[in-house]
Amino acid sequence: MILCGYLVCRYTALNRTVWEQVENLVYFFLFPVLLFQSIVKSPLDFVATSSFMGAGLMMGLAGIALAYSLPHWPWLGRHIDAREHAGSAQISFRFNSFIGLALAERLAGTEGLLLIAVLIGICVPMFNVAAVWPMTRHAKRGFVRELVRNPLIIATCSGLAVNLLGFHIPVWLEPTTTRIGGASLALGLMAAGAGLQLASMTQSKLLTTLLLLIRHLALPLVAFGLSRLFGLSSVQTTVLLIFSALPTASSCYVLAARMGYNGSYVAALVTLSTLFGMLSLPFALAVLR
Repeated sequence: MILCGYLVCRYTALNRTVWEQVENLVYFFLFPVLLFQSIVKSPLDFVATSSFMGAGLMMGLAGIALAYSLPHWPWLGRHIDAREHAGSAQISFRFNSFIGLALAERLAGTEGLLLIAVLIGICVPMFNVAAVWPMTRHAKRGFVRELVRNPLIIATCSGLAVNLLGFHIPVWLEPTTTRIGGASLALGLMAAGAGLQLASMTQSKLLTTLLLLIRHLALPLVAFGLSRLFGLSSVQTTVLLIFSALPTASSCYVLAARMGYNGSYVAALVTLSTLFGMLSLPFALAVLR
């Protein structure tokens, strides 16, 4: 899908002018619907899954802490551009929820789907806040203003509220929201491809390497340790390892581009993360599990 977006943008009349509008559609409508639907459609039992939620939150916080700390690492930090880091730090901890939902249902059935919905519900708000924070801080924008206007955060918080109140998406509306969710993945990945400049893959090599190592090696190892620490069940461990090794969110590119950062570089990171996910998921589920 990323390759399709790249080729269509560069070799047809559907050039950047078209894809800028697609980015807006994905960011302001399609992805928010996907997040809202993913959270609302499975009841959340916070009591029964408290240990699992604790492990998921600690894993997420570890990813955020590692990503934020990169500019402060001895010897390495001074070689990291602050603006590039602000726009791309989100790569280390955000995740592709659509792939996560599909994998959890495939490998762990209904229970797995419910568990990953719990992780999405508690982690997406935290991850979106963590993604926006360094960008607003570096650009000296109003942090709270950016948060309350962020459609991904609005969709997640409203989804949690609706879920906790016991409401559900009407049966007649589910096919529509499901198709919109599918479109969000397809167009989000194609938009990332359309914004991709292959030369960007050689840009900021140190930062790229560190971000991808956190996303695809450090977090699965952290998840494995936490599953032992919290004594998680077999299914809970499987879902946590899936969650830890997922490719980064394709909306990372859209968020960075919409906030005025180097979208082509972030798109390159999304592409690389998608490829590395083909290695980190088998590593987490076969080697660690």
